[in-house]
Amino acid sequence: MGFDMPTVTRQQVEDFLYTEAALLDAWKLDEWLTLLTDDAVYRVPSNDSPASDPQDTLFTIADDIHRIRARVTRLKDKNAHAEFPPSRTRRMIANVRIVEQDGVTIKVEANFIVHRFRRNENVRQYVGQYRYELCIEGQGFRIASRVAIVDAMELGSLASVSFIL
Repeated sequence: MGFDMPTVTRQQVEDFLYTEAALLDAWKLDEWLTLLTDDAVYRVPSNDSPASDPQDTLFTIADDIHRIRARVTRLKDKNAHAEFPPSRTRRMIANVRIVEQDGVTIKVEANFIVHRFRRNENVRQYVGQYRYELCIEGQGFRIASRVAIVDAMELGSLASVSFIL
């Protein structure tokens, strides 16, 4: 005898992604960490091979949960010159789609624009697609996988990606 899987709506997923974006824009990184599963991954692949495996391809970021937590610790440190004072960011999330649901695992895609304001630099815009694997837990979601695929032809033209994209 099976049980019914919860029905997930796009609006529920959007609300979750908007909450995540708000936490990251406000640099509430410890709260953001609570959205992640204990085995979460965060990746920013090279834009010429976004579906590749970080085991055999160079990635801009390929963090497991331990590296994610270490990244957050570094970003909060006043000695982290790349992000002190922290960049100001504003994220726009659009075209959210649930592309697959298998039990309590949901695959989601969404387009993004992240506007980054850093010291006296010009505003930088990071445009691309997020690919999430979300787990249904209780009445909400947790992030098992977060992949940010940047559309820029050359990531070097965007400067360092020292913040959580």
